Amino acid sequence: MMNHYKIRSVRGLLIALLLVVAAASPLFAQSASDEDLAKIREQRAALDKSIAELDAQKFGPQLMADVQIYSKAADWIARHSEFYRENYAKQTLAVLELGQQRVRELAAGKSPWMTKIGTTARGYVSRVDESVQPYALSLPQNYTPGSDKQWPLYVKLHGRNGRMNEVSFIKQHDNRPPESGQDWIQLDVYGRTNNAYRWAGETDVFEAITDVKSRYNIDDNRITLWGFSMGGAGAWHLGLHHPSLWSSVGAGAGFVDFYTYQKQTELRPPHQHHLLHIYDAVDYALNADNVPVITYGGEKDAQLLASTMCVAAAKKYGVNIAQLIGPGMGHKFDPESLEKFMEFHRLHSQTGRPALPGQKEIRFITYSLKYNRCEWLTIEEMPLVYQPATVTSEVVADDTLKVTTTNVSALRVDPRISPNLIIDGSSISFEPPQTDEVVWATLVLEEGQWRKLTADQAARFAENPGLHKRHDLQGPIDDAFMEPFVCVRGTGKPWSQANHDWATWTLDRFSAEFDKWLRGKVLIVDDTQVTEEMIANKNLVLFGDPGSNSLLAKVLAKLPVQWTEDKITVEGVDYDPNLHGLSLVYPNPLNPRRYVVVNSGHTMHEKDFKSSNSWLFPRLGDVAVQKFTRDETGDHYQEETVFADVFNSQWHLPSGLKPAN
Repeated sequence: MMNHYKIRSVRGLLIALLLVVAAASPLFAQSASDEDLAKIREQRAALDKSIAELDAQKFGPQLMADVQIYSKAADWIARHSEFYRENYAKQTLAVLELGQQRVRELAAGKSPWMTKIGTTARGYVSRVDESVQPYALSLPQNYTPGSDKQWPLYVKLHGRNGRMNEVSFIKQHDNRPPESGQDWIQLDVYGRTNNAYRWAGETDVFEAITDVKSRYNIDDNRITLWGFSMGGAGAWHLGLHHPSLWSSVGAGAGFVDFYTYQKQTELRPPHQHHLLHIYDAVDYALNADNVPVITYGGEKDAQLLASTMCVAAAKKYGVNIAQLIGPGMGHKFDPESLEKFMEFHRLHSQTGRPALPGQKEIRFITYSLKYNRCEWLTIEEMPLVYQPATVTSEVVADDTLKVTTTNVSALRVDPRISPNLIIDGSSISFEPPQTDEVVWATLVLEEGQWRKLTADQAARFAENPGLHKRHDLQGPIDDAFMEPFVCVRGTGKPWSQANHDWATWTLDRFSAEFDKWLRGKVLIVDDTQVTEEMIANKNLVLFGDPGSNSLLAKVLAKLPVQWTEDKITVEGVDYDPNLHGLSLVYPNPLNPRRYVVVNSGHTMHEKDFKSSNSWLFPRLGDVAVQKFTRDETGDHYQEETVFADVFNSQWHLPSGLKPAN
């Protein structure tokens, strides 16, 4: 059945894997010739002028983004000198011409790429940083515009390629014919290039899916997720952290943990060691009980270990993960295994996931409220941070579902799943919903007993008056950059010029690293420019000290630290602000549904982005003090972390983390 996929897909995977191997060594910036750069700048300016002349309100943000990706591609490749191959300058000029072609089509009131059979480049505006991000979409030969047919969606995650940028991605995918016999719509994710679909790269996957679903009639119960190499790591991560979203998950090679993959024998400091649970997919192997998973590794591939680790971890729970091993193969698929791999997805796509509210019997584990939903259940609060929280359920009678939890103190339930729950021995009953609009029930654990909140109590609970950690409000610092954020620089007189200078350098470093490695320009405003709309809708990232940054001064009294002109006090210890910088994340006192971050961007840096994606884990937890030393040039700082921790479930210190072992 899958022979149609075999020839072209194997060839494509082999080419992609050769690129991955070639990209394994560090790549350095490579510029185009002065003549080519001049042409690129000239043609990009012309494209920008043409775009500006379009009626953006008439065409809407989606079609405009479909044009803007071409200008963005030329901008980033030129600014970062990413002409890694001789033909990249030529490709950039070709991409700019494709952009002009789309402008001409839009100006004529047409958008033929929306219904074009085969693969075309698309774009969307990210809510994270208002940047334009590309993806590729393939429509099958039998696609008919206006049809009522609900299409299955295949979400494909690419492998690591150090020579990839927006230009090469667009040229690789744009104007390809569909697969022979393809009966699905396929989304090839860009993922903000090479970050294993972590941080804003993770958000990109879901934003691209949302954009596709808003344009085409996609069957929510038939979404397939798969990838190879870095794409396999992404499939492990997104598949096991979000098990209710996919009809099946396929992970080819990839990695599933930090220590084993990096052959690390020395444990990281506790605040880093415990936060590895956020992304170590092997810790979430139990969740394969809720979604069909298949994995592949070549017999001679070192990354086969990832597959065998997850298969073994799942087996301890009595969960089966289908495994394929390519005889004699290295880091690539063999044709027979690829055929079986894709057949697995085809069969599960045909069946689809159970319709809402989902399957009754689940077994779910998480270490972070970031990943807190499975089928009909959402974990709202965990008493112990970065410890396993589990929920299992079993049907004990036609109208009764027995639920067992560990490390869970609040959850929400779709009442359609069963009229009666027995949760940890407490009986909860639900009335059948009277309308099509289903209101999930909120349950809380109090003195060892579960109780259902009334509608008024649930509304009050949602306001989070006790300031507990919740989904998207659980830290660490890096989590703030997965949702909309704005960086706010201080314009007043600093209490400490040395501290203010370090904070300014920190902002500049974050802006440069986010631009290069996460493919967006950080929005930066002065503290005098912050609006009520920003406070309502964005995480505020404040740089400076309480003297220079008026927003920081405004919220300081409600932060769990003390800061005066003479000292910074954290957990009872005083630090000299002329020598030490404070970084933290906390619910914003001006809007507790959003974060406030102080003096930090991402806590991993350029060396980590250049290295293996497994190094892209949090370094500073929720709160840290760093001793800074300016080098002789005055352009760079050395930083030594002298304190770092995570807040507990109520945003207090000490964290209550267990010692690393």
